[in-house]
Amino acid sequence: MGSSEISWKLADHPKLPKGKTVAVVVLDGWGEASPDQYNCIHVAQTPTMDSLKQGALERWRLVKAHGKAVGLPTDDDMGNSEVGHNALGAGRIYAQGAQLVDLALASGKIYEGEGFKYIKECFDHGTLHLIGLLSDGGVHSRLDQLQLLLKGASENGAKRICVHILTDGRDVLDGSSVGFVETLEKDLLKLREKGVDAKIASGGGRMYVTMDRYENDWSVVKRGWDAQVLGEAPHKFQSAVEAVKKLREEPKANDQYLPPFVIVDESGKAVGPIVDGDAVVTLNFRADRMVMLAKALEYEDFDKFDRVRFPKIRYAGMLQYDGELKLPSHYLVSPPEIERTSGEYLVHNGIRTFACSETVKFGHVTFFWNGNRSGYFDPSMEEYVEIPSDSGITFNVKPKMKALEIAEKARDAILSRKFDQVRVNLPNGDMVGHTGDIEATIVACKAADNAVKIILDAIEQVGGIYVVTADHGNAEDMVKRNKSGQPLLDKKGDIQILTSHTLQPVPIAIGGPGLAPGVRFRNDVPDGGLANVAATVMNLHGFEAPSDYKPTLIEVVDN
Repeated sequence: MGSSEISWKLADHPKLPKGKTVAVVVLDGWGEASPDQYNCIHVAQTPTMDSLKQGALERWRLVKAHGKAVGLPTDDDMGNSEVGHNALGAGRIYAQGAQLVDLALASGKIYEGEGFKYIKECFDHGTLHLIGLLSDGGVHSRLDQLQLLLKGASENGAKRICVHILTDGRDVLDGSSVGFVETLEKDLLKLREKGVDAKIASGGGRMYVTMDRYENDWSVVKRGWDAQVLGEAPHKFQSAVEAVKKLREEPKANDQYLPPFVIVDESGKAVGPIVDGDAVVTLNFRADRMVMLAKALEYEDFDKFDRVRFPKIRYAGMLQYDGELKLPSHYLVSPPEIERTSGEYLVHNGIRTFACSETVKFGHVTFFWNGNRSGYFDPSMEEYVEIPSDSGITFNVKPKMKALEIAEKARDAILSRKFDQVRVNLPNGDMVGHTGDIEATIVACKAADNAVKIILDAIEQVGGIYVVTADHGNAEDMVKRNKSGQPLLDKKGDIQILTSHTLQPVPIAIGGPGLAPGVRFRNDVPDGGLANVAATVMNLHGFEAPSDYKPTLIEVVDN
């Protein structure tokens, strides 16, 4: 059904009035966990969020933000910002990146698709290069998918394969890189025994090499380009295991920030630079940290750094990373087609919308919220504001980030009365939580809480309604734990810091002077997740959600 045939008219809610300004606040990386010293949200002074939790019980609850609740394969899969915002905006659960890739690999359909046929043309004379995050973290990529793709590609004609690895330490334990490289080397040895020339060609840590996002720091992508394409890096080794072990011996070494290295032969020549006639696949299924490399690999007209050489290759992404830019133009697995999002419905029903965040999460309250779609549904009805993020520093250096600026933009939008919905993402808990710096994350949580207060005060002034929620956990638990929940210690007796997202539920709170009397959270949606939030927000605007949306979390009880 084309969009022109869709009936966009929403039914009015029988008990909820229209016309109130609704603020939707997403706290990024803000889960709910037991209070202890490693729960930065608990340790931080967060009086605004505390007051929401301690207010009317029927107006605060928890929802699921990981695993199957957001379209991931299993409930052992931690949520992330992309799938979280997809669910928040779409109101339904779509099979997401990892799951789509799993299905395509399991069925073998990946090898029958247009994307694989496109790269296969290079197999007779060229090398297949695989670039991606080497980890089983399941947020950007998964080791088992790489293993299956190596096997499948070799069975489908790839004679020469080079793997360009990016070490993790962010979604998995720091130091786990060595084990992942050893596992990969064993697989490549088996392929070599079968006559396939398969080897690791280059590497580096994900936050220093290749995996920048939102054009924050192109030098990160350039470091990867130099190693992967030009075969040049400050560190040269004859084995990837040796490379990672040696580079980890440096003081303050960390998997996330390992410097770029290339693997060389006995004569010191790089074993696997990308050259004319080769095929390249970026392995990551998650989009945000692959888009910049995709531009460098695909765009003829490119000015972000000097590529030196722009090889004539056939390039495909594991998925298409940006549907609006059609980037990359070739991909192995088709993305979920998310249509009829809540944002599009509301705009068609006269809801004037303002969305704002800083660079690192701006795409989440716009592109991902709108179903992996760039741009406006109706420019006359919407305004999106991006505040530039700090660049060139890690986020723990300035943990307050742009929370105040985001809150002030939201406040001004609310007080202007030009908008019916004001939507923001406050990134602090997630971006600073990822650095593993507990003290900085405590500061970050306090800054986010202060920002929530500014927005809620503005809602109070205009007689509006607020919905405060989160997209996944992170800052609420900063330590690795054993099965009984006790912190794990390393060989020196220090706690093992957790830098990844978590499997914890997230809060959702509703309120404000515009909330109709008798509105409360229902008791009959105990397994509510992020996808239930869209129908809830539609109700608060005075509409019923479409019938195929996940049910609303609220009801109106006659007093």
